[in-house]
Amino acid sequence: MDAHLFLKTHRTPVLSEEERTAFIGSFVRTLDFGPREMMVREGVPVTQCTLVTKGLVQRFKDARDGKRQILALHVPGDFVDLHSYPLKRLEHSVSALTQVAAIVMPHPQVRALTKLSATLTELMWRSTMIDAAINREWLLNIGTRDAAQRIGHLFCEMYIRLERVGLATDHVLALPLTQTDLGDATALTAVHVNRMLRQLREDGLADFKAGVVTILDWERLRRFAEFDPGYLFLE
Repeated sequence: MDAHLFLKTHRTPVLSEEERTAFIGSFVRTLDFGPREMMVREGVPVTQCTLVTKGLVQRFKDARDGKRQILALHVPGDFVDLHSYPLKRLEHSVSALTQVAAIVMPHPQVRALTKLSATLTELMWRSTMIDAAINREWLLNIGTRDAAQRIGHLFCEMYIRLERVGLATDHVLALPLTQTDLGDATALTAVHVNRMLRQLREDGLADFKAGVVTILDWERLRRFAEFDPGYLFLE
């Protein structure tokens, strides 16, 4: 199974060969989801943790009026619900955005790993803390940056995260989102997103067409969007 994607992007703490084998061996089966298919539903009991191996996933909440806020995007190598192990349910939903493949680790296997090794416990805990750090940066992005900066910051983050797993290069990344999705991730309307994408393109910073982002000037876009990758804990 493709658990190595998680270990590729979470290199600390360093595992022994025995610990790596135990971690990889704790995944029991694979799952496939179609585009927009629900993976974890808000409030429903969860008995396993899901690791994305292919595709793009959204974590979101819907308001009573139907408006959606995308809380996070997940790429291959990400757990979407590791925190379900202590909580047993999620207060939000998770769904595929594209065709998605995933592998699952039942909660009893998570418990077994924590009993086996303090290092494995730290590894999984660290993963959830990085998720929380990304969430805080998204809150800052929505709360303090203007519309074009929000989108630019999202493009920068997703490029770095996809590059780490070999899915982006030369400042080009597949980001199969609609303009509505971009709006849901940045608290903007689709109309506003359209205008900001035009601004980014005309300013020579980034272009977004047919689900592909081309970053035209990385350093200028990074400065414009106030992007500092420290919150991703890449080391």
